[in-house]
Amino acid sequence: MKFKDKVVLITGARKGIGKAIALKFAENGAKVIVNATKPDEGREDIETVNIIKSNGGEAVFIAGDVSNIKSAGKIVNEAASYFGRIDILINNAGIVIPGNLSNTSERDFDMTIDVNVKGTFFMSKFAVEHMKKQGGGVIVNMGSVAALKGHIDRAAYCASKGAVVSLSRAMAADYVKDNIRVNVVCPGTTYTPAIKEKIDNAENPEEMEAVFVNRQPVGRLGKVDEIAHAVLFAACEEAAYMTGSVIVIDGGMTM
Repeated sequence: MKFKDKVVLITGARKGIGKAIALKFAENGAKVIVNATKPDEGREDIETVNIIKSNGGEAVFIAGDVSNIKSAGKIVNEAASYFGRIDILINNAGIVIPGNLSNTSERDFDMTIDVNVKGTFFMSKFAVEHMKKQGGGVIVNMGSVAALKGHIDRAAYCASKGAVVSLSRAMAADYVKDNIRVNVVCPGTTYTPAIKEKIDNAENPEEMEAVFVNRQPVGRLGKVDEIAHAVLFAACEEAAYMTGSVIVIDGGMTM
């Protein structure tokens, strides 16, 4: 999977899966535009950009909130201006707010939908216009096993990721004649900084880690690089026959 001279825009690329995706694209020759809501404290960019540059790659940081339509438009247009095109968009930005129907507030539900669903919609809305003009492109949206399997205390999150899967299939159908492919990657529980923080801050960290691990039939959590590889596959030329597809990489959780 080579991406030499391809321009890739990745949202939510400060840490975790988004950071791993950005680094993996850069390793394979892509010019990478990384997005997060704001720079690292005291800086004008984020660590992801510095790592790519230090390894001889090309990268630029664009701050912005994907859940705001004006901000999303600004991110995409700035990205297209910087390298002259957008070949691949990875909609990775997302949030998880725990809760069921009884204890999830309207504000938390709206915030989840705004970031996870509207953010994907807005970023894609602007990106496809550039892709149509340049003759095609690829969009990979980050879903979750939560889109495919009910999770306790994750009502809003499950709803949002289910919407991302359905939206992605609609996008694939709408733009297939424009040579724009759209696929979804649905990760299972992956060892990210957010998961590490939950484990470390638990009353009994070992017990909390066991809870996460035990729900994976393979007996461990996913690795961010494993998820990144799946995303690169969904975007690569070798998979050009694939659109509207859902790639599940979850350690067997949904089998």
